[in-house]
Amino acid sequence: MAKEKTSSPNLEKLRNIGVVAHIDAGKTTVTEKMLFYSQFVHKVGMVDAGTTVTDFDPEERERGITIRAACVTFDWNDHTFNLIDTPGHVDFTAEVERSLRVLDGALVVFSAREGVEAQSETVWRQADKYHVPRVAFINKMDREGADFYAVLEEIEKRLNAKPLVVSIPVGSGPPHLPEAFRGTIDLIEMKQLTFDPTSNGRNYETSEIEPEMLEQAQLYREKLLDDLSMFSDEMTELLLSGEEVPVETIRAVLRQATLSDMGVPTLCGSALDGIGVQPAMDAVCHYLPSPTDLPPVEGVDPANEEKKLERKPLDTEPFAGLIFKIESNPHGDMFFIRVYSGTLNANSRVLNPRAKQKENMPQIWRIQADHREQVDSVSAGDICGVIGLRFSVTGDTLCDVKSPILLESIVFPQTVVSMAIEPESADEHKKLKAVLESMRRQDPTFQASVNEETGQTLVSGMGELHLEVIKHRLLREHKLRVRVRDPRVSYRETLQKSAEVSGGGQRVLGGVRHYAELTLRVEPTDDLDVKIAVKSDDEAFKPEWRAIVAESLREESQGGGLLGFPLSGVKLEILGGQFSETDTDEIALRYAVGDAYRKALDAAKITLLEPIMRQEIQTPDEYVGDVVGDINQRRGVVVQTDNRGKFTVVEAETPLSSLFGYSAALLGLTKGRASCTMELAKYGPAPNEILRSFTLE
Repeated sequence: MAKEKTSSPNLEKLRNIGVVAHIDAGKTTVTEKMLFYSQFVHKVGMVDAGTTVTDFDPEERERGITIRAACVTFDWNDHTFNLIDTPGHVDFTAEVERSLRVLDGALVVFSAREGVEAQSETVWRQADKYHVPRVAFINKMDREGADFYAVLEEIEKRLNAKPLVVSIPVGSGPPHLPEAFRGTIDLIEMKQLTFDPTSNGRNYETSEIEPEMLEQAQLYREKLLDDLSMFSDEMTELLLSGEEVPVETIRAVLRQATLSDMGVPTLCGSALDGIGVQPAMDAVCHYLPSPTDLPPVEGVDPANEEKKLERKPLDTEPFAGLIFKIESNPHGDMFFIRVYSGTLNANSRVLNPRAKQKENMPQIWRIQADHREQVDSVSAGDICGVIGLRFSVTGDTLCDVKSPILLESIVFPQTVVSMAIEPESADEHKKLKAVLESMRRQDPTFQASVNEETGQTLVSGMGELHLEVIKHRLLREHKLRVRVRDPRVSYRETLQKSAEVSGGGQRVLGGVRHYAELTLRVEPTDDLDVKIAVKSDDEAFKPEWRAIVAESLREESQGGGLLGFPLSGVKLEILGGQFSETDTDEIALRYAVGDAYRKALDAAKITLLEPIMRQEIQTPDEYVGDVVGDINQRRGVVVQTDNRGKFTVVEAETPLSSLFGYSAALLGLTKGRASCTMELAKYGPAPNEILRSFTLE
């Protein structure tokens, strides 16, 4: 493919955005329409038909859902969009997490019928975490039961957000209803927009607002201006004097409110019918930030992490970028990089400060979903792909060799469910090991460990669907001959009480004496982290020995507790020890750490923690009793119920071990009319019989 010559993009016209939502809210359809209107594609792809641009993976097309975040670049109204279509299913929330980490803004899609759902709250919290400004698009106004104004209330109530309504619907519901959804009203320019179905909504007419909608439009415009006046003295003065507020002023103040996270421009439409998507694209241009609107990216000096550094989004700054995604490729893994500052040139060398290694940049690619174009360079604010990195993983910083900086990495949630895989032969075992390592690089929420004695491999993920997709990839994509066991819960180990022990002593190996004794204190904590410290005033405890002890203790804790499950909520402190100038060495110190670690866990008594899932079940009213009764039988606790039209939403917290196969059971219980989403809420003590079952094995 011919190499594309690139010039620095106009940063003020660049929009790095993600499309995020709960599953089935319609975000991939929104993305597809955006690509169609921008003339990136000349035919609208359909999710149900498996013909969309961004859902190009066979698993995605078969299931009709997004699994991998896909990046695509296109132009709209003199602006350049780097757009990422993200998954909506909670099992693939890591894709949303890493996308929001590197994006400047987000278009959040809600269903006008289902409203704010569980994963809507999750992605909203993720956007809050990274201070990502948002535009809201209330989709599916053509569905029966669609209620734009109810969703506005839910956004305020459940997300603690301030929707700034810039368009309202004309009608709602499917075409056969008298008040069917047929267009939108732009409250800023006070015009009615009618979209032409024969052009898939590409063509639309602007007209005066129909009389029966005028009062409603005036009411919501007054509310919008009143809300915006809180951010502008100029607008307040214009409103008090009774003067007309110019459109440019409204948009400028609305942009200011959006960038400061004080409000969310909210529009409506139906992506499937091509209604309201183009105004949403215009809203991205008007209200979401360019790289220049955001503060400089912050990091630390790798040589001194107390020293704070920053990089402005300018070509003249030293290069700094973040690897946010790795994707398997027949010609080598593709590393997705967000460039925060400077210029990245092909055939250059950059530094990975975490690995303390230099990386070659042989080729740089612009990603277009499953296609790519080779380019000479990319600049500040851009997103690109690179093949051939040797030392880098997801979350790593790449930077100028002469001006090192270490950016904040990406933290991913812990896995909650696992399954065992058994290769049928030694050759298959080798292939499986290589494939799992490649999959682990791509997906940070995927973990795999091998029992060398039994040959069994334990694969961990975020949920049943996540594991099912992993299984299909192993069998279909990589054609491995393996036996797959049923999923099981990934428990955690913690401590019942505090304990203080000594470990180590004298050992003679190969005629050489090794001696070290260490005192270790362990105690349970309230969070899920493992905290490690070396606390001793003994000058005989040399700095290099302390470093070995801290590293060894970290390795021991990463290996899990007495039952082999990950350790959680534990504080480990080395309080001191006994050493010998001649006989204390790394071998003695590592033995002392391991001995003290096992003794301390045994003295403090292990207890098991199990993942508790937050369920949100939407069911017709007549099945509420059956649903609640079923939750109780599964050791679940109903937290609250809420009425939404003809449906009741039941929120519950239930142990994951009771929820395998729950989706199918719920469909049978409600004759296929209920739906459920779940996400990890917390870890809680597992029943004693579960602990006993592992200690007896």
